[in-house]
Amino acid sequence: MGAGRTRARQTSDVLQHLFHAWERRLADATKDRVVRPFEWGLDWIPRNGSAPGAAPRDVVRAWVERVMADTDAFYSAPPTTDYTLAGSEEGGQLTFPSAYVTPHVENNTVRCRYFVARSARLKSTRYEEGIGSARLKASRDDEGIGTARLKTLRDDERIGTARLKTSRHDESSVSDESLDRADANARSASLSGERRRAAVLVLPQWNSDANGHVGLCRLIAMSGMSALRLSLPYHDERMPPELHRADYIVSANIARTLQVCRQAVLDARRAIQWLAMRGYDRIGILGSSLGSCLSLLTTAHEPLIRAQALNHISPWFADVVWRGLSTRHVRQGLDGHIDLDLLRTLWAPISPQMFLERVRDRQTLLVYARYDLTFPVDLSEDLVNAFKDGAIPHDVAALRCGHYSIGKTPFKYLDGWILIRFLKRALST
Repeated sequence: MGAGRTRARQTSDVLQHLFHAWERRLADATKDRVVRPFEWGLDWIPRNGSAPGAAPRDVVRAWVERVMADTDAFYSAPPTTDYTLAGSEEGGQLTFPSAYVTPHVENNTVRCRYFVARSARLKSTRYEEGIGSARLKASRDDEGIGTARLKTLRDDERIGTARLKTSRHDESSVSDESLDRADANARSASLSGERRRAAVLVLPQWNSDANGHVGLCRLIAMSGMSALRLSLPYHDERMPPELHRADYIVSANIARTLQVCRQAVLDARRAIQWLAMRGYDRIGILGSSLGSCLSLLTTAHEPLIRAQALNHISPWFADVVWRGLSTRHVRQGLDGHIDLDLLRTLWAPISPQMFLERVRDRQTLLVYARYDLTFPVDLSEDLVNAFKDGAIPHDVAALRCGHYSIGKTPFKYLDGWILIRFLKRALST
């Protein structure tokens, strides 16, 4: 028995070595990371309430303390009706204004891709068929009415041209009324069905391009749930010309990182409001890596979310940046200017650990990778243990791969299956 455990341990060590080497190769494939200078980011926060002449770190700390005293206000997203959906009702591009305005105009328009559930597309087809049938029936009814009236007119030679004109006008009125009633009834049936449907908001990983998680969204739609993929701030079309990576959402600028992550949460809340406006009343959220952190923050402040699927997890934002493989260049900018304890304190408003009690009444899936060097495994296990210690309901899945390799075959299929199975179950009632 002891020999068996030894062999298992040796096998685990070999796998760890292989996956860690693979993770480093995948991370090193990116050659355009930039070490940006450390900044407190005072231009990203309100200056009122700061003592004159206060040191920058004290100004930021005081502001963070005010934020933590009322995170509902910090993450409040005023409702809007300024939504534009380009494309068909079966899917397309959704845009709307961000609730947080940054200095970069490109970043202030939120961009989403909408994937309608397969069953909803079938319902839409039936709705159109219903409209067609109703129009055909109304047309035939009107023909019957017209024929009967024409016969009456011919039989009664004393009825003049004016009566004929009135009859034709009546025929047109009957036809329009029939069609309007058919349209209204069909739309009512369609919306009634949509209200019983589920939808998932998807937040991709840091530096995801416009196609990141699109395949996952299509699988979600195939499974019977609509999906809305949100481009994070400073990503793809929201990126200003000065950037070629999404550096402004995670960087050595303390306050800017806070505010841009906040913007992502506000954007997510407005996206969820749009889903609710369309009649979805079973809404979940799925996030990967940075998107996972932002998803938990959104769930903690958005009551419309029923379930969250968190893919790559950590209790502390600062610790991932400080220790992670993918954020080594950010750590270089921080070194010599701030220590981990202070960074953890200042980035508390964007750290999941601070909001666990607020997700107690939601269904949660925690997914992590056993050979992850970007979200170190001990941090992932710390979050799992925090859920356990707090008796907060949750499911857990630990995959035998790494942070980058989870996007490779076969791990991406297993990960997708786990995430979709959980959301399908959580949003089924």
